[in-house]
Amino acid sequence: MNRKPLQTMIAGLLILLIVSGCSQSPEKIVQPAATSPTPIAETSISTPKPVSLPLSVPGPYHMGMREYSYEDPSREGRKVGVTIWYPALQDAGSTSSTSVRDAKPDLGTAPYPLILSSTKVANFFAPHLASYGFVVAGISRQDSADQWDAWLIDYPLDIVFALNQIASHSPTGLEGVMDASHAGAMGYSFDGYNALALSGARVDPQFYLSQCAKAAAMQPAPPTWWVKYICAVADKWDAFAAHAGSAITASQDGLWQPMTDARILAVMPMAPEGAWLFGPRGLAAVDRPTLIIDGTEDDINIYNLEAAYIYEHLGTPERSMVSFIGKDHMMIYSTDQVARMSHFAVAFFGYYLQNRKDSAAYFSKDFVAKYPDLAWGVVSNK
Repeated sequence: MNRKPLQTMIAGLLILLIVSGCSQSPEKIVQPAATSPTPIAETSISTPKPVSLPLSVPGPYHMGMREYSYEDPSREGRKVGVTIWYPALQDAGSTSSTSVRDAKPDLGTAPYPLILSSTKVANFFAPHLASYGFVVAGISRQDSADQWDAWLIDYPLDIVFALNQIASHSPTGLEGVMDASHAGAMGYSFDGYNALALSGARVDPQFYLSQCAKAAAMQPAPPTWWVKYICAVADKWDAFAAHAGSAITASQDGLWQPMTDARILAVMPMAPEGAWLFGPRGLAAVDRPTLIIDGTEDDINIYNLEAAYIYEHLGTPERSMVSFIGKDHMMIYSTDQVARMSHFAVAFFGYYLQNRKDSAAYFSKDFVAKYPDLAWGVVSNK
């Protein structure tokens, strides 16, 4: 399979250390001026680096990190580990370039909005978001897989369960730090599916099973590996539906119930999966602001089959898409591209979760138009 999005944690941790950067004083956030940044010089092999974006630089807060463990009695005691990054006070002798374990939280402007993700993907983005006054909760034991399976149900439910635990009982040492009533969700690749599932999207069994049944005869033909990957559930649909449970599968219109929570107010799926599982009707049920990011070269046809299709069928009127021109699925391992994605996360969640109206300018169509290697909406790559 060509698309193996998140297989190397070492690379992810290296990116985390580089992207975090140095913080400023945690007294208040000062938004950068809305001007075009200066291009970075070309490398020795004449390959131009992407232009830095204003909110790619670290914010004013230091960062702390704590870990917690829960068990979900409604799912046979399923273990759900949570890693939380948060704005913190600087410890004596520590640097501001990394998250300090168990650091004392900065309560100066608390509570902070909560952003949910897998721990694996949060490692790329959480320290940067915490430096801008967000709390990020990463759900552990979530990873990419060789094919679709029960994790399509388990992972979103893990995230909702973690939200419920955090909201009902503030984690020890973080009392008063986070505002779980203003939550968002973000993810990349398999975790992009999670964010999409948390958008209010609804599974459409009839559409999914129909697409998988006729995939071999489609023109142009979808990549064989991709069909094998996402249609694995079709061959065991009854068991998959039984695993989801009647609370999710019960329906009067043929669509499953959404796997989300009303406290999740905005979502940011990056290089997402799920187009065929939700289909046009299921995606039309999306009812909260959504920002999609993907590279136009995300494997052969996958940009069109997944991200572009999802964006074009979203039901929410508050939908945005930023295409990274010429980038593929592995842009998650590029320090520069992670910094740029972080810019859009700070701007998007700043607008919808922090009520920073000036943040809208940093993920707008006019803003994206300033950068020749970015595009607003879907780019035709036929």
